[in-house]
Amino acid sequence: MNVLGVSALYHDSAACLIRDGEIIAAAQEERFTRKKHDARLPINAISYCLAEGAVKRGELDVVVFYEKPLSKLVRMLAAHAWVAPRGLRSFLAGVPAWLRDKGWVGYHLERLLVQAGQARPRKFYFSEHHLSHAASAFYPSPFEEAAVLTVDGVGEWCSTAISIGEGRSLRTIYEQRFPHSLGLLYSAFTYFAGFKVNSGEYKLMGLAPYGEPVYADLIRERLIDIREDGSFRLNLGYFGYLDELRMTNEAFARLFGGPGREPESALTQREMDLAASIQAITDEVMGKMARYARVVTGKRNLCMAGGVALNCVANGKILRDAVFDDIWIQPAAGDAGGSIGAALYAWHQVLGHERRPQQPDGMRGALLGPGFTNQQIEAFLAHNGLPYRRLERCERDRYLARALAAEKVVGVLQGRTEFGPRALGSRSILADARSPRMQSHINLATKMRESFRPFAPIVLKQDAQDYFERVRESPYMLLIDNLRPERCIRRTARSGDIVEWINTPRSDVPGITHVDYTARVQTVDPERHGAVHGILVEFKRLTGYGILLNTSFNVRSEPIVCTPEDAYRCFMRTGLDVLVLEDCVLEKAEQPSWREAADWKEEFGLD
Repeated sequence: MNVLGVSALYHDSAACLIRDGEIIAAAQEERFTRKKHDARLPINAISYCLAEGAVKRGELDVVVFYEKPLSKLVRMLAAHAWVAPRGLRSFLAGVPAWLRDKGWVGYHLERLLVQAGQARPRKFYFSEHHLSHAASAFYPSPFEEAAVLTVDGVGEWCSTAISIGEGRSLRTIYEQRFPHSLGLLYSAFTYFAGFKVNSGEYKLMGLAPYGEPVYADLIRERLIDIREDGSFRLNLGYFGYLDELRMTNEAFARLFGGPGREPESALTQREMDLAASIQAITDEVMGKMARYARVVTGKRNLCMAGGVALNCVANGKILRDAVFDDIWIQPAAGDAGGSIGAALYAWHQVLGHERRPQQPDGMRGALLGPGFTNQQIEAFLAHNGLPYRRLERCERDRYLARALAAEKVVGVLQGRTEFGPRALGSRSILADARSPRMQSHINLATKMRESFRPFAPIVLKQDAQDYFERVRESPYMLLIDNLRPERCIRRTARSGDIVEWINTPRSDVPGITHVDYTARVQTVDPERHGAVHGILVEFKRLTGYGILLNTSFNVRSEPIVCTPEDAYRCFMRTGLDVLVLEDCVLEKAEQPSWREAADWKEEFGLD
């Protein structure tokens, strides 16, 4: 039986196909349209999933949308009623658009399927937003039973939920409801710090170690009342998301000493301290929620999803607190992953099929998107007259290890595209983590993003204990850990400006060591991520280090590359030295001159 899950229309739309309970394919619409966080109905992602699964006309049994639009409308109308007559502009901007687009999502999806050559599905269901998140976390996990914690901005009404997963059963036992939301609180600080809501939260998390949590007590005193069970109340007088078209208001600005930072302007110590402060609050709330979840569920394992579950710092704290024996986090924890959860929830809960946990998990390494054969790649290269060399895989990996050890920056396209926000070695930029110049060089010359942004390590699973204190397995780059003390070069105090501070080595792998001596770890094993495993093995054989710097293959404001064409375009636009397209290797110095008719930097706002 073929079940198609769809998430769309709010943020980062996606589609997932499962067949008889197994995930066959999943992809985000942005990877095809090249529009970051594309929220439109994911016709390209749907078409890919159906093609990957060889689903013929009439063979699509069930379609499931990841939330209930009518329930969401009721919440929107109620929220506007609470603040009436204020909020008229917000009402006129949101509700008519909802009635035009989101209220008819079932009709629009069926119409798109018919246009794509499919018959109408036999059944169409709507899941609930947080149930979709919970299902995406529990059903692919390796656990027979677990507590499930889902935290985000808001679904229909729910902003936080604790559920119990047992076998095929999944039931919610606790909810925190809108307008009190940890995700919206964090997004408010993201907005005030001058970053984009729903995409800049990663930047705020990365900025936090540069500051001190000097505002944490003020936040507790004026903005949020935190209870011991992790529940909380927000002081809504400081926020604008109910009655204005912004996250914070003038009272919020007065509380923190003046207006928020203008986007793209210089960062000040205030933004760094605000980031550190809201991260401390997030850690506290998430830690208390996790402890409460352990008590009320009695389960020894924890599954997590929702946008806040992408906060690796808070996740790392939960791991360090050892509240649970083990933790599994959905790699596509945000709205995109709701497509997986919707499909699996329908399969197990609605249709009643049994569940058998898979080892190491059911996500297949999150490598669920499009892949390309060497033949397809060589046809692309030949058609465009691009010089390359094709190497056997072992020879290719040795070649890349030598290039990386020589401080070359390598763009990699191999295997199927990752599903979710992290590049896990399939669509990655790799570099030597031992180089003290790599963090600044890649940020500015390759990624074209803020110089303070840290980079993550990709490390052989068996070597993780040689570099990090606690993490032994983190295949999806969702946990922060401290570097081992013996690898660190301790600095007594900050010196010079932020750029100088950033570029001061703090360990023998400075490219991945953040200013607080932490790193966002991805462990690599041949079962999940075999393609990049060979590169790490050869690099270790050459250098003695089974660790590399890893970041997503894209520039700022661009989706991660999907196709060989996307990869080559990014290769030529940026400071990459080597491009790997499966077994085909391209050197920048050998490529023909590159010209573009349009100013691509203007398109992505990089001028």
